[in-house]
Amino acid sequence: MNPVTNIWNHPKTSAAGLLIAIVTVAGVLSQQGITLGTAGTGTVVTLVSGLASALLGLLARDPGDEPSSTGSTAKLGAWAMIALLLPLPFMGGCSAASVAQNIVNWTPALQGAVATVNSTAALLDPLDAPIFVAATVGFDAASNLLVAQAKAYLANPTASVLAQLQAAVVAFQQQVNASLLSAARITNANSQQHVLNALNAVGTVVSAILALVQSVSSKAAVAQMAADSTIKLAAVRPYLREDKAAEMVAVHYGEPVEMARMQVAQAEMSAVQAGF
Repeated sequence: MNPVTNIWNHPKTSAAGLLIAIVTVAGVLSQQGITLGTAGTGTVVTLVSGLASALLGLLARDPGDEPSSTGSTAKLGAWAMIALLLPLPFMGGCSAASVAQNIVNWTPALQGAVATVNSTAALLDPLDAPIFVAATVGFDAASNLLVAQAKAYLANPTASVLAQLQAAVVAFQQQVNASLLSAARITNANSQQHVLNALNAVGTVVSAILALVQSVSSKAAVAQMAADSTIKLAAVRPYLREDKAAEMVAVHYGEPVEMARMQVAQAEMSAVQAGF
Protein backbone atom coordinates (compact mmCIF):
# COMPACT_ATOMS: atom_id res chain seq x y z
CA MET A 1 0.00 0.00 0.00
CA ASN A 2 1.15 3.56 -0.69
CA PRO A 3 2.64 4.93 2.55
CA VAL A 4 0.80 8.25 2.22
CA THR A 5 -2.51 6.46 1.67
CA ASN A 6 -1.82 4.19 4.61
CA ILE A 7 -1.17 7.15 6.88
CA TRP A 8 -4.34 8.86 5.63
CA ASN A 9 -6.50 5.75 6.20
CA HIS A 10 -5.01 4.89 9.60
CA PRO A 11 -4.00 8.17 11.22
CA LYS A 12 -4.11 6.98 14.84
CA THR A 13 -2.07 3.86 14.21
CA SER A 14 0.46 5.85 12.19
CA ALA A 15 0.71 8.50 14.89
CA ALA A 16 1.23 5.81 17.52
CA GLY A 17 4.00 4.26 15.44
CA LEU A 18 5.72 7.62 15.11
CA LEU A 19 5.51 8.26 18.85
CA ILE A 20 6.92 4.83 19.64
CA ALA A 21 9.79 5.50 17.22
CA ILE A 22 10.50 8.80 18.99
CA VAL A 23 10.54 7.13 22.42
CA THR A 24 12.76 4.30 21.15
CA VAL A 25 15.28 6.68 19.57
CA ALA A 26 15.26 8.85 22.70
CA GLY A 27 15.98 5.79 24.83
CA VAL A 28 18.95 4.84 22.67
CA LEU A 29 20.31 8.41 22.76
CA SER A 30 19.99 8.48 26.55
CA GLN A 31 21.80 5.17 26.90
CA GLN A 32 24.65 6.60 24.82
CA GLY A 33 24.81 9.75 26.95
CA ILE A 34 23.48 12.03 24.21
CA THR A 35 21.29 14.71 25.79
CA LEU A 36 20.88 17.40 23.05
CA GLY A 37 21.09 19.99 25.80
CA THR A 38 19.20 20.67 29.02
CA ALA A 39 15.51 21.37 29.60
CA GLY A 40 14.63 22.46 33.12
CA THR A 41 16.17 19.94 35.52
CA GLY A 42 16.43 17.26 32.84
CA THR A 43 17.55 16.97 29.24
CA VAL A 44 15.96 17.64 25.87
CA VAL A 45 16.03 13.92 25.08
CA THR A 46 14.17 12.92 28.25
CA LEU A 47 11.67 15.77 27.76
CA VAL A 48 10.87 14.64 24.21
CA SER A 49 10.64 11.01 25.35
CA GLY A 50 8.29 11.90 28.19
CA LEU A 51 6.02 13.98 25.97
CA ALA A 52 5.88 11.26 23.34
CA SER A 53 5.05 8.63 25.99
CA ALA A 54 2.26 10.81 27.39
CA LEU A 55 0.76 11.44 23.94
CA LEU A 56 0.95 7.75 23.12
CA GLY A 57 -0.89 6.90 26.32
CA LEU A 58 -3.65 9.40 25.53
CA LEU A 59 -3.93 8.14 21.97
CA ALA A 60 -4.16 4.52 23.07
CA ARG A 61 -6.92 5.27 25.57
CA ASP A 62 -9.32 6.74 23.02
CA PRO A 63 -10.06 4.13 20.34
CA GLY A 64 -13.78 4.63 19.95
CA ASP A 65 -13.90 7.32 17.27
CA GLU A 66 -13.24 5.13 14.23
CA PRO A 67 -16.18 3.39 12.47
CA SER A 68 -14.64 -0.12 12.52
CA SER A 69 -14.50 -0.22 16.31
CA THR A 70 -13.40 -3.85 16.63
CA GLY A 71 -10.40 -3.54 14.33
CA SER A 72 -9.33 -0.12 15.50
CA THR A 73 -9.69 -1.08 19.16
CA ALA A 74 -7.54 -4.15 18.65
CA LYS A 75 -4.83 -2.19 16.84
CA LEU A 76 -4.80 0.62 19.37
CA GLY A 77 -4.93 -1.93 22.16
CA ALA A 78 -1.64 -3.28 20.87
CA TRP A 79 -0.18 0.22 20.79
CA ALA A 80 -1.50 0.77 24.29
CA MET A 81 0.29 -2.36 25.51
CA ILE A 82 3.52 -1.08 23.99
CA ALA A 83 2.95 2.30 25.60
CA LEU A 84 2.33 0.71 28.98
CA LEU A 85 5.55 -1.26 28.74
CA LEU A 86 7.65 1.87 28.26
CA PRO A 87 10.01 2.63 31.15
CA LEU A 88 8.68 4.23 34.28
CA PRO A 89 9.30 7.97 34.65
CA PHE A 90 11.75 7.06 37.45
CA MET A 91 13.70 4.43 35.55
CA GLY A 92 15.84 5.85 32.82
CA GLY A 93 17.57 8.44 30.73
CA CYS A 94 17.92 11.18 33.33
CA SER A 95 20.85 13.15 34.65
CA ALA A 96 22.06 12.75 38.22
CA ALA A 97 20.58 16.13 39.09
CA SER A 98 17.11 15.32 37.75
CA VAL A 99 17.12 11.89 39.41
CA ALA A 100 18.15 13.49 42.71
CA GLN A 101 15.27 15.95 42.42
CA ASN A 102 12.90 13.12 41.55
CA ILE A 103 13.98 11.21 44.66
CA VAL A 104 13.40 14.26 46.84
CA ASN A 105 9.99 14.74 45.19
CA TRP A 106 8.98 11.31 46.53
CA THR A 107 9.98 12.07 50.12
CA PRO A 108 6.73 13.82 51.18
CA ALA A 109 4.81 10.73 50.07
CA LEU A 110 7.23 8.59 52.04
CA GLN A 111 6.81 10.66 55.19
CA GLY A 112 3.03 10.56 54.79
CA ALA A 113 3.04 6.78 54.34
CA VAL A 114 5.20 6.29 57.43
CA ALA A 115 2.85 8.55 59.42
CA THR A 116 -0.01 6.28 58.33
CA VAL A 117 1.96 3.26 59.54
CA ASN A 118 2.37 4.93 62.93
CA SER A 119 -1.38 5.42 63.25
CA THR A 120 -2.38 1.99 61.94
CA ALA A 121 -1.73 0.07 65.17
CA ALA A 122 -4.76 1.73 66.77
CA LEU A 123 -6.99 0.18 64.08
CA LEU A 124 -5.83 -3.39 64.67
CA ASP A 125 -7.10 -6.20 66.81
CA PRO A 126 -5.38 -6.00 70.24
CA LEU A 127 -3.62 -9.30 69.59
CA ASP A 128 -2.29 -8.13 66.22
CA ALA A 129 -1.13 -4.64 67.15
CA PRO A 130 2.07 -5.73 68.98
CA ILE A 131 3.17 -7.79 65.96
CA PHE A 132 2.74 -4.82 63.67
CA VAL A 133 4.43 -2.35 66.02
CA ALA A 134 7.43 -4.63 66.46
CA ALA A 135 7.74 -5.12 62.68
CA THR A 136 7.67 -1.39 61.92
CA VAL A 137 9.57 0.00 64.89
CA GLY A 138 12.47 1.21 62.74
CA PHE A 139 10.42 2.92 60.05
CA ASP A 140 10.72 6.45 61.45
CA ALA A 141 14.51 6.30 61.67
CA ALA A 142 14.82 4.66 58.25
CA SER A 143 12.52 7.23 56.68
CA ASN A 144 14.36 10.17 58.22
CA LEU A 145 17.72 8.79 57.09
CA LEU A 146 16.51 8.17 53.54
CA VAL A 147 15.02 11.65 53.27
CA ALA A 148 18.24 13.19 54.60
CA GLN A 149 20.38 11.17 52.18
CA ALA A 150 18.10 12.11 49.28
CA LYS A 151 18.44 15.81 50.07
CA ALA A 152 22.20 15.40 50.52
CA TYR A 153 22.44 13.78 47.08
CA LEU A 154 20.39 16.57 45.53
CA ALA A 155 22.76 19.14 47.04
CA ASN A 156 25.89 17.17 46.14
CA PRO A 157 25.31 14.35 43.58
CA THR A 158 28.71 12.71 43.97
CA ALA A 159 29.70 9.03 44.07
CA SER A 160 30.36 9.07 47.82
CA VAL A 161 26.98 10.59 48.64
CA LEU A 162 25.29 8.20 46.21
CA ALA A 163 26.89 5.26 48.03
CA GLN A 164 25.27 6.41 51.28
CA LEU A 165 21.93 6.79 49.51
CA GLN A 166 22.28 3.28 48.04
CA ALA A 167 22.85 1.82 51.48
CA ALA A 168 19.94 3.76 53.01
CA VAL A 169 17.35 2.74 50.40
CA VAL A 170 18.38 -0.93 50.45
CA ALA A 171 18.23 -1.01 54.25
CA PHE A 172 14.74 0.49 54.24
CA GLN A 173 13.63 -1.87 51.47
CA GLN A 174 14.72 -4.79 53.63
CA GLN A 175 12.81 -3.44 56.62
CA VAL A 176 9.67 -3.15 54.52
CA ASN A 177 10.11 -6.67 53.15
CA ALA A 178 10.61 -8.07 56.64
CA SER A 179 7.47 -6.30 57.87
CA LEU A 180 5.47 -7.69 54.94
CA LEU A 181 6.53 -11.20 55.92
CA SER A 182 5.36 -10.51 59.45
CA ALA A 183 1.87 -9.87 58.06
CA ALA A 184 1.51 -13.64 57.70
CA ARG A 185 1.32 -13.85 61.50
CA ILE A 186 -1.72 -11.58 61.55
CA THR A 187 -4.78 -13.78 61.18
CA ASN A 188 -7.56 -11.26 61.73
CA ALA A 189 -8.81 -10.34 58.23
CA ASN A 190 -9.56 -6.69 59.04
CA SER A 191 -6.24 -6.22 60.79
CA GLN A 192 -4.33 -7.75 57.90
CA GLN A 193 -6.14 -5.48 55.45
CA HIS A 194 -5.04 -2.37 57.39
CA VAL A 195 -1.50 -3.71 57.75
CA LEU A 196 -1.03 -4.54 54.08
CA ASN A 197 -2.47 -1.20 52.95
CA ALA A 198 -0.08 0.72 55.20
CA LEU A 199 2.98 -1.37 54.38
CA ASN A 200 2.34 -1.33 50.64
CA ALA A 201 2.13 2.46 50.63
CA VAL A 202 5.58 2.69 52.21
CA GLY A 203 6.90 -0.07 49.99
CA THR A 204 5.70 1.65 46.83
CA VAL A 205 7.64 4.82 47.61
CA VAL A 206 10.74 2.92 48.68
CA SER A 207 10.59 0.87 45.46
CA ALA A 208 10.28 4.05 43.40
CA ILE A 209 13.30 5.57 45.12
CA LEU A 210 15.21 2.32 44.73
CA ALA A 211 14.53 2.36 40.98
CA LEU A 212 15.72 5.96 40.79
CA VAL A 213 18.90 5.11 42.66
CA GLN A 214 19.47 2.13 40.37
CA SER A 215 19.19 4.36 37.31
CA VAL A 216 22.26 6.38 38.35
CA SER A 217 24.25 3.48 39.84
CA SER A 218 26.94 1.42 38.16
CA LYS A 219 26.37 -2.27 37.41
CA ALA A 220 28.78 -3.18 40.19
CA ALA A 221 26.92 -0.98 42.66
CA VAL A 222 23.55 -2.43 41.68
CA ALA A 223 24.96 -5.94 42.07
CA GLN A 224 26.17 -5.06 45.57
CA MET A 225 22.80 -3.52 46.46
CA ALA A 226 21.08 -6.70 45.29
CA ALA A 227 23.50 -8.83 47.30
CA ASP A 228 22.65 -6.78 50.40
CA SER A 229 18.95 -7.46 49.78
CA THR A 230 18.61 -10.78 51.57
CA ILE A 231 14.79 -10.77 51.62
CA LYS A 232 13.95 -10.93 47.94
CA LEU A 233 10.83 -9.61 46.24
CA ALA A 234 9.78 -13.16 45.40
CA ALA A 235 9.35 -13.84 49.11
CA VAL A 236 6.96 -10.93 49.67
CA ARG A 237 5.08 -11.11 46.37
CA PRO A 238 1.96 -12.66 48.03
CA TYR A 239 1.63 -9.53 50.16
CA LEU A 240 2.14 -6.91 47.43
CA ARG A 241 -0.82 -4.82 46.28
CA GLU A 242 0.07 -3.84 42.73
CA ASP A 243 -3.25 -2.01 42.30
CA LYS A 244 -2.49 0.29 45.24
CA ALA A 245 1.05 0.84 43.98
CA ALA A 246 -0.26 1.77 40.54
CA GLU A 247 -2.66 4.29 42.04
CA MET A 248 0.14 5.98 43.97
CA VAL A 249 2.46 6.09 40.94
CA ALA A 250 -0.33 7.39 38.70
CA VAL A 251 -1.15 10.22 41.11
CA HIS A 252 2.49 11.13 41.66
CA TYR A 253 3.37 11.30 37.97
CA GLY A 254 -0.03 12.46 36.70
CA GLU A 255 -0.55 9.52 34.35
CA PRO A 256 -3.37 7.00 33.71
CA VAL A 257 -3.68 4.20 36.27
CA GLU A 258 -3.63 1.63 33.47
CA MET A 259 -0.22 2.83 32.35
CA ALA A 260 1.07 3.00 35.92
CA ARG A 261 -0.12 -0.55 36.62
CA MET A 262 1.90 -2.01 33.74
CA GLN A 263 4.88 0.17 34.59
CA VAL A 264 4.88 -0.99 38.22
CA ALA A 265 4.88 -4.59 37.00
CA GLN A 266 7.76 -3.80 34.65
CA ALA A 267 9.73 -2.12 37.45
CA GLU A 268 9.21 -5.14 39.70
CA MET A 269 10.39 -7.45 36.93
CA SER A 270 13.47 -5.30 36.39
CA ALA A 271 14.26 -5.38 40.11
CA VAL A 272 13.94 -9.16 40.24
CA GLN A 273 16.20 -9.52 37.21
CA ALA A 274 18.76 -7.33 38.97
CA GLY A 275 18.71 -9.70 41.94
CA PHE A 276 16.44 -7.88 44.39
